[in-house]
Amino acid sequence: MSDGLARNWWAVGLRVIAAIAFIFILTLPRPTVASLITAFGVYVTADGIFAIISGIRAIQRGERWKMLILEGSINLAMAGVILAMPELAIIPFVHLTSAWAVLTGALALAASRRLADGYGRLLLAFSGGISIAWGALQAAAGPAAETDASKLANWLLAYSISFGVAMLALSIKLHRSAITTTSARRDF
Repeated sequence: MSDGLARNWWAVGLRVIAAIAFIFILTLPRPTVASLITAFGVYVTADGIFAIISGIRAIQRGERWKMLILEGSINLAMAGVILAMPELAIIPFVHLTSAWAVLTGALALAASRRLADGYGRLLLAFSGGISIAWGALQAAAGPAAETDASKLANWLLAYSISFGVAMLALSIKLHRSAITTTSARRDF
């Protein structure tokens, strides 16, 4: 497990909190398309900030985590587009979020290759796979999801829960690794 990433387990955990907040927003009564898009923009903003924090802290410790910073930057760019144009029609929103999910999922898969720990690597790869799968399924659903805000909300809810669970498991694994590493250093 990367020591730098393990020490920053809390930043991964903050991504879980962002996912939970987004899940809560999606469970509110019948969101309109504009509020759904805005809620997603806020979620992507928080997720991007926390991904960048994770990457910067790892780099400061000599780790190579440029993929996390790139993922966070893409998230912030996506959030900027969404929040600048909340009146964005649902059809381009669906296509934009599908592309975003596939791209950030691929970056998470690439970042997972840098982890030495098999379980942590698997969890990060799994979260990337969830993003890719959601983006591909969302794109494939096409018109069915594009015309109904409640269907879109259900797709986003399924993605947020799956991604949040994967990030929670990774955060716990990183925290345990950080505790083990700290204990081992004290023993010397």
